[in-house]
Amino acid sequence: MEIYQLRTFVTVAQQGHLTQAAELLHLSQPAVTAQIKALEEEVGMPLFERTAGGVTMTRAGQELLPQAQSILASARNILNHAKNLKGQTAGKAQIGITLTPGTLKVGEWVAALVEKYPLLDLRLQHGVTGEVLNLVRKKELDAGFYLGKNPYVNVNTVMLANLPFRVVVPNAWKDKVGQETGKDLGKLPWIGLSQFSSLYKITGELWRELNISPKKVAESDNLAAILELVACGVGVALAREDDALAWEAAGRLTVVPGVRKLAELQFVYPSDRVGDPILEALLQELIRVWALSPDQV
Repeated sequence: MEIYQLRTFVTVAQQGHLTQAAELLHLSQPAVTAQIKALEEEVGMPLFERTAGGVTMTRAGQELLPQAQSILASARNILNHAKNLKGQTAGKAQIGITLTPGTLKVGEWVAALVEKYPLLDLRLQHGVTGEVLNLVRKKELDAGFYLGKNPYVNVNTVMLANLPFRVVVPNAWKDKVGQETGKDLGKLPWIGLSQFSSLYKITGELWRELNISPKKVAESDNLAAILELVACGVGVALAREDDALAWEAAGRLTVVPGVRKLAELQFVYPSDRVGDPILEALLQELIRVWALSPDQV
């Protein structure tokens, strides 16, 4: 029984699908199938049942999963301890950022890391929030910032803040939003969003809460562009509260009263990186910069 076989077993169990597990492990599907088959032959019983939609664990698989996870955690601890024995934290960390640097406190965070860990090679990669989460899930990024709820079991999250959002409309449409705000907003066209945009799922949640399904016009994954489109009369949109109020104060658009949506800003990283010295360095400075308590991480 090999460590890589256990890693494959745990990944397939988490994903419930051979193709998705192969993508995360950077292997071909036949290679994943072969590793599972070899492990099943060694333990002498099937660990998964194949279904039309993927795979489900057998009773034996469910019993062995916690032990496999414990073995992998122990192996990671050995490697992390060895890294610590070498001395100062060093290496490359690729971080996905989204929204604005000020919102994420990136400047203060990176400055603290550079000062405390001079051998740490930090690489910041900007992207829309859904893309950042997906790259962290596939371990193509070591960590990142994400806006919204994390649906993946193999990605850990650190809650940073609840960011408020407001609905904004062109000034010319101000009178179209009356007392029945939700119903009226459903009659107006909304600016469409890329599925990877930070606002895509959040806007969808708001629509369900207001029980509306409006027509969508245009499409953008850039928050500044969305505000400009609203100001020019293209459609309705959801925007960060501070941005929305600033644009309203400048006379560019109108903020709809009584509608406010909170979204979770989170720091995300692969769950199997727990205990890694580089990740621990990132988290320690994140705690300090965001004034978090250790039990929040």
